[in-house]
Amino acid sequence: MTIAVGDKLPTATFKEKTADGPVEVTTEQLFKGKRVVLFAVPGAFTPTCSLNHLPGYLENRDAILARGIDDIAVVAVNDLHVMGAWATTSGGMGKIHFLSDWNAAFTKALGMDIDLSAGTLGIRSKRYSMLVEDGVVTKLNLEESPGQATVSGAAAILEQL
Repeated sequence: MTIAVGDKLPTATFKEKTADGPVEVTTEQLFKGKRVVLFAVPGAFTPTCSLNHLPGYLENRDAILARGIDDIAVVAVNDLHVMGAWATTSGGMGKIHFLSDWNAAFTKALGMDIDLSAGTLGIRSKRYSMLVEDGVVTKLNLEESPGQATVSGAAAILEQL
C-alpha cells in the first residue's frame, strides 16, 4: 500500500551527516508540530537527482521557507557517507536535511520502493515530494518515471504552498 494524502507517516529513524558528525533523526523530531517539505530521490549523485531535482530545492529554499515551511529534507536509499558527500558537494549541508534511509525501511513502509536492479541500483525510492504537517501527508506528488523531476520538483511544491 502506498502512502496517501491524509495518512500519518510511519515511525522511522534516519542517519544524517552534519558538520558535527553523524546523527540520528527520527520522524518525530523532524515532523512533530512542524510543516516540512520532504522529497525523495532514487539516488544521490545520479544525473536527474543531482542536476535537476536537488538544485531546485536548494535554489528555492528561502522561498519555500518564507511560505510557512519549517524545514526541507531529502531522503534516499543511500548510506550516511554518500548522503553526507552529496550534501557537501552540492552546497546543501546545513541548508536542508540529507537523510539516509540506508536499509529502505522508511521507503518500504511508505510503499515507495522500486526495484531498479536492471539499472544496477537495486532497491531504491520512487521520486516524489510531499508536504507533511505534524506528521500527516497533506500534499503528495509522485513522478511516473524515476528519470523525471517535474511534478515533484521545487517549482511544483511552491505552487501548492
